[in-house]
Amino acid sequence: MSDESRAIMKVLGGETLTPPPIWLMRQAGRYLPEYRETRAKAGSFLDLCYSPDYAVEVTLQPIRRFGFDAAILFSDILVVPDALKRNVRFTEGHGPEMDPIDEAGIRALKGKDVLAHLAPVFETLRRLRVDLPGKTTLLGFCGAPWTVATYMIAGHGTPDQAPARLFAYRHPEAFEHLLMLLAEISADYLVAQIDAGADAVQIFDSWAGVLGGPEFEAFAVKPVARIITAVKERRPAARIIAFAKGAGLMLKDYRQKTGADAIGLDWTVPLPLAVELQKDGPVQGNLDPMRVVAGGRALLEGADDILQHLGHGPLIFNLGHGITPQADPQHVAALVERVRGGRATDGKKD
Repeated sequence: MSDESRAIMKVLGGETLTPPPIWLMRQAGRYLPEYRETRAKAGSFLDLCYSPDYAVEVTLQPIRRFGFDAAILFSDILVVPDALKRNVRFTEGHGPEMDPIDEAGIRALKGKDVLAHLAPVFETLRRLRVDLPGKTTLLGFCGAPWTVATYMIAGHGTPDQAPARLFAYRHPEAFEHLLMLLAEISADYLVAQIDAGADAVQIFDSWAGVLGGPEFEAFAVKPVARIITAVKERRPAARIIAFAKGAGLMLKDYRQKTGADAIGLDWTVPLPLAVELQKDGPVQGNLDPMRVVAGGRALLEGADDILQHLGHGPLIFNLGHGITPQADPQHVAALVERVRGGRATDGKKD
């Protein structure tokens, strides 16, 4: 089946579909009991990411259950610093951790063996391309340089990424070198994902919202634009979604400055602004993940509001961030039914 016959690829090409296609960020994750069973078998989280057998299985689980229009590769944005030998580990209850990097560490980074380290990821994509239903878009992804750098500088996540912001002010040359190196590596990584079978790719800038205007331009826009330019120079037909969470009004020219085919919208983007952004091309989003946890009227009214505002233009229905472990799969099923125009139940248990 050609890319053009897949609903999400049509939207990424600028078409308006009714109903719009739907997938959810983190759709293969801890809210699904079958994921938790597979996770228990796999060992560590990175073992799960690097095992094609397990990674294929958890990627397919939400497709089997809900029939989403896209499957997104099961992996993590921090496999890139892991490939850069930053000793990445995932501790239960604490999230990702790694060895913090300093100026000397940045100068010592070598990117030449990264793709070899990530070979299991490409094997997962090759298998998924065979195993997925023909109508289902296969999405690859990477983390944006700014977001990946925040973890590399601090060694862990922080509420406002103050360590990375402070490092950038104190050591601007070293920080720019880190961002540009990550952009170069990420472009290579995305090209390899496309070559392994990904139909389209998404760049996650989960921490873009902590940046002021000049910093957003330097740390979020410039590196992402470099990635997209490099990917499209080598794979001109590539379709790329850029998701800058929390960017707000700075999204007004984000598409134009980065060259993204579509922009992801988090749940704080007002729908009137989303309508304006959609005039320039496809948008993706932007249901509050807490509405999926709540279910009932909150879920269905939220979905209806997005469809009413954005359903008349190129839209990929999604959440405004990743689905949370507290979400009930019955609520997800109700959401899918509502978006596709069926007579959904409210997702509430008796």
